[in-house]
Amino acid sequence: MKGKLITALVAAVLAGAAFIIFTHKQMAPEVRFMTLAGESIMTSQLRGKVVLVNFWATTCSVCLREMPRLIATHRRFDGERFETIAVAMEYDPPNRVKAYADAKALPFKVALDAGGLVAKAFGDVRATPTTYLINKRGEIVRKYLGEPDFAALRAVVLELLAETG
Repeated sequence: MKGKLITALVAAVLAGAAFIIFTHKQMAPEVRFMTLAGESIMTSQLRGKVVLVNFWATTCSVCLREMPRLIATHRRFDGERFETIAVAMEYDPPNRVKAYADAKALPFKVALDAGGLVAKAFGDVRATPTTYLINKRGEIVRKYLGEPDFAALRAVVLELLAETG
């Protein structure tokens, strides 16, 4: 039964469908994001903001297809205590990530996951895209495996921005 569920999940993700995995509001792991710009950002430094963490790769067609909507979402909430961090997978060559980020003028922080420590801390992320929404208290409130429904994701962001704390 478990094998059939995993096979169905992988097939749906490959077809471009997203699964929303609701969490029990577990705390986001304390990790260090190392950005292309040379910034070092700890998860705890992001408290007080709604944070979207997107694991992606330049070799992932679904990731590249969703990137314009990720950019639009970031721009929609930029300046509203909202942060987007796109985490390039460990296997993605840094020069390729930088070239893509520069070519597309990505307006959000792009982090390299050398050693795969960030992906491991977030539950051993292996499939891309995988996206997490974190509330102002640092709790993971949504996990999306595959390309999210961005209209629904934006609605959740609005709710999270309206929360106090």
